[in-house]
Amino acid sequence: MGQGIHEYWAHVDLDRIPNIVVPPPGPESEAWHTRCTKYFKGLSGQVKLFPVAFESGHGCVLRDVDGNQYIDFSSGIYVTTLGHCHPKVTEAVQKAAATLQNAHDFTTPWKTRLVEKLAEILPGDLTGFQFYDSGTTAVEAGLRVLRAASGQHEMISCFYDYHGKTYGGVSLGHIRSSVYGPTRAPGFHMVPRPDVYRPMWTKADGSIDTDKYIDFYETYLSKGTAGQVAGFVLEPIQGWGGSVMPPDDFFPKLRKLCDKHGILLMIDEVLTSMSRTGKWLCMEHWDVVPDIVTMGKGFGNGFPVTCVAVREPYKESFESISASSSYGGNPMACAAALACIEAIEEEQLNERSMHLGELALDRMKKMVDDHAIVGDVRTKGCLMGIELVKDKRTKQPFDEAGKMVYQKAFTKGLAWIPAGHILRMSPPVVMEDEVLLKGLEIIDEAIGETAQELGY
Repeated sequence: MGQGIHEYWAHVDLDRIPNIVVPPPGPESEAWHTRCTKYFKGLSGQVKLFPVAFESGHGCVLRDVDGNQYIDFSSGIYVTTLGHCHPKVTEAVQKAAATLQNAHDFTTPWKTRLVEKLAEILPGDLTGFQFYDSGTTAVEAGLRVLRAASGQHEMISCFYDYHGKTYGGVSLGHIRSSVYGPTRAPGFHMVPRPDVYRPMWTKADGSIDTDKYIDFYETYLSKGTAGQVAGFVLEPIQGWGGSVMPPDDFFPKLRKLCDKHGILLMIDEVLTSMSRTGKWLCMEHWDVVPDIVTMGKGFGNGFPVTCVAVREPYKESFESISASSSYGGNPMACAAALACIEAIEEEQLNERSMHLGELALDRMKKMVDDHAIVGDVRTKGCLMGIELVKDKRTKQPFDEAGKMVYQKAFTKGLAWIPAGHILRMSPPVVMEDEVLLKGLEIIDEAIGETAQELGY
């Protein structure tokens, strides 16, 4: 049992995880899925690839309606960071739900304690807060704060970032859909961002040249915008893009560029905050304090609560953007978020997340050596990725292999996230070492079988 992990997880039977009793998706899953999808449409790619119906979850284990038990390497796609049904979070939500379920944006003790705690744990002078019920809603509010605080209107984001599915979020990101029309929203620009494995600009020794990216941004600000840039908006680590990590010098240099030009820096940490990468905010890995931050997913460990945090000089901007919302900051949401923060502190889960990331990286590096189709592996705490390629020299993406590995590992009892040729993993930070290694062993086996079937 890892240091600090709650005794709640101590009864997990490591010899029976995973436990596949019926080849999945089993008959009960198929029956429930058929009934549901008669009416429910618009499923994610991961469900279409593996339409299993889940019944319950406990810690790092998921159980489907056929009785199969899976190791959870998804956390409900980066959400249940503290594992399923964490007792502290469950108790807090139950207590709030039995006391006061909503009071619009009136002050409550739960909200007061939460904002005081956030001001205590977040870096720098991030002391202004507003709460919402989804990551996309928080991003949209963050954009309104950017415009109000800067007096400008243009936005710059990066290729392959993901910021939600509303018009503003889609205009910031890679998603394309005919329902939004043929163009992004006016004033939204996109630029490349550093990818250590697939660099656009390199130095003489072949390593990534971060300065070339910053130089390009300088040129783009001058030549490609109307000179009314409110802010740069980025993910610290790209999630949907494939757990893509920046070089360590990127964000400090971007912070200096923004300060030089009087541009605000907004970081979308809906996916990466609250212990996912081993810090309260991922940006703490590079000692950079953003002007605006969005937090979500693991912020409530499954309860729909998100947050926009802003630095002290800009927090009055909330007053001018009609910031309140019907569900944001309701007592149940604030109770869940506060319980998550307290659990992370009490169980030392930031440290636990970092430990699991280091353990995983050591094991995943062996996959690079052992398999011709594994081009790159990376971790930052419990945010992990494996990149599959047809050729390690050309780095040509191997989407077919990604789909096969995902399905094979799921069949063996690993619930996780597909992303084309990049395999994404986000296990709960309460996971035991042995369970993490067992999950990685399943992935290793699935990669080996896939490579053999595809002639590698």
